[in-house]
Amino acid sequence: MNDCPNGSSKQEFTIVAFSTSSFGQLELALGTLIIYLITVLGNLTIFCLVCLVPKLHTPMYFFLVNLAVADITSTSTCVPKLLCITLSRDHRISFTCCMTQLYFYVLCGDAEVFTLTSMAYDRYVAICKPLQYYTIMRKNIYITMAAFCWIFSALNSLLHTLLTSLLQFCHSHEINSFYCDLKSVMSLSTTNIESQKVFMFCEVFVIIFAPFLLIIISYVFISSTILKIRSSAGRMKAFSSCTSHLITVILFYAPSLFLYLKTGSEDLEEQGMLLSMLYLVVVPLLNPLVYSLRNKEIWEAIMMLINQKIFRLQLL
Repeated sequence: MNDCPNGSSKQEFTIVAFSTSSFGQLELALGTLIIYLITVLGNLTIFCLVCLVPKLHTPMYFFLVNLAVADITSTSTCVPKLLCITLSRDHRISFTCCMTQLYFYVLCGDAEVFTLTSMAYDRYVAICKPLQYYTIMRKNIYITMAAFCWIFSALNSLLHTLLTSLLQFCHSHEINSFYCDLKSVMSLSTTNIESQKVFMFCEVFVIIFAPFLLIIISYVFISSTILKIRSSAGRMKAFSSCTSHLITVILFYAPSLFLYLKTGSEDLEEQGMLLSMLYLVVVPLLNPLVYSLRNKEIWEAIMMLINQKIFRLQLL
C-alpha cells in the first residue's frame, strides 16, 4: 500500500455531480425533490397497505414490501446529499459519509437483486405448481428467503466497504458521479486494486448475472406452462400475474447492467451518471406505480382502508 506524503488521504472527497447554470441547478433540485418525495410516499404506501390489509399477507406482497424498503433506503442514501450539493454548491463529502453511502448503495442493490429473484421463484411456483403453492411457499420459507437476501447483502456490502476504506487516495479526490459508488471511488485509489477488480468481476457474475439467469429460466418455465393453458382467459390471467414483476425486472436490470459494463470514456461516464440517476431516483418511483396501476388487489386494499376511515369518522 502506498503511503500519502501528507498522511491525509481519507479526509474528504469532492462529488462532481451535474454542472449546470444557477437556474438549471434550481430546476434539478426541485425536480429531484418532487420525484424523491413521491418515491418515498409511493413505497411507504405499499409498505403500509401490505402491513394493514390481511388480504395482502401473501409471499408476493411480502417480497414487494422488501423491495419497497430497499428502494426507500437506496434513494434516501444518495438523493438528500445530491440536493444539498445542488442547493449549497458545496461538493465536499466526508470520508465517513462517503463510505456510508457506498455501504447502503451496495446493500440495497444486492438486496433488490435477490428479492427480484425470490419473486421470480414465487411466480414460478404459483403458475407451474399451483396445487403445491401454499405447501412450498410457507410463511417460514419466504421469511427465510427474505432474511437470506438481507443478511447476505449486508455482509457483502460490509466486505466491499471495509476493503475500500483501506485504500489510499493520494492524488485525485474528485468522484465523477453524484454519489459514492464503488467503481468511482476505487478508480481514485493509488493502491494496487487489481485483485479487488478480479474479485468484483467474479462477484458481478455471481450476484448480478446468475440471479438474472435464474429469473430468465423461471420465465421460460412460466411461459411454457402458460402456453399449455387452453382457454385464452386463463392464459391472460396467468400472464397478468407476472407482468408487474417482469416490468420491474426490466426497469432494474437495464440501467444496472450498463453501469457495471460501461468503460471509462467521458461520454460513457456522462451517460453512466444519467443512468445512475435513472436507477436511483426514477426506477424506485416507478416500482410502486407498476404494482399499483396493474393490480386490482392494491386498489381494493386502498378503497377498503378509505371506506374504513370514512366509517370511523361517521361514528365520531
